[in-house]
Amino acid sequence: MSVSIEDERVPAVEEGILIFIFADMCMFALFFVSYLMERNADLATYISSQAQLNQNLGAINTLILLLSSWFVVLAVKALKKNAQKDCALFLASAFFCGVIFIINKAMEYNAKIQDGISILSNDFFMFYYIITGIHLLHVVGGMVVLLVLFINTRRGKYSANNVAAVEGGGIYWHMVDLLWVFIFPLIYFLGA
Repeated sequence: MSVSIEDERVPAVEEGILIFIFADMCMFALFFVSYLMERNADLATYISSQAQLNQNLGAINTLILLLSSWFVVLAVKALKKNAQKDCALFLASAFFCGVIFIINKAMEYNAKIQDGISILSNDFFMFYYIITGIHLLHVVGGMVVLLVLFINTRRGKYSANNVAAVEGGGIYWHMVDLLWVFIFPLIYFLGA
């Protein structure tokens, strides 16, 4: 049995997602490098500022996002078995994890603001708010994707023969989670 090159290609929806993810990861890599360079220039300020972060809440958020990624994996697996109801349930579970992440992040930002800590407090908090804020926007965007996938799955638009959109959305969600896996130790623990 011969397989043509066209049959082996990644579906177009995933190619676009992969290009976007690569560009997005490059942008975050620049943020990370800038953060590390500035951190090395003023290590004492960064370490003392880092000590003001809630590492427990950051760890909880890490677990929540990892759980959400697991739900997305289960959603794709369910869809490949033509189990649309299970797929929708897992997508909704991942979405709910995103809601919890946003609530926790809002509580964390609120605590900092109540303590008088803003983006203008020092360079560490400038990077903290920018990096975690842009990541938070990615979480919100990912939740919109999850919601659309959930609705379309419930409407029967996806099946075992039509998983590309769910896989593409899942890849984006995994990227959002992977970014947090880098952000959490970099911002909350490095050198603390």
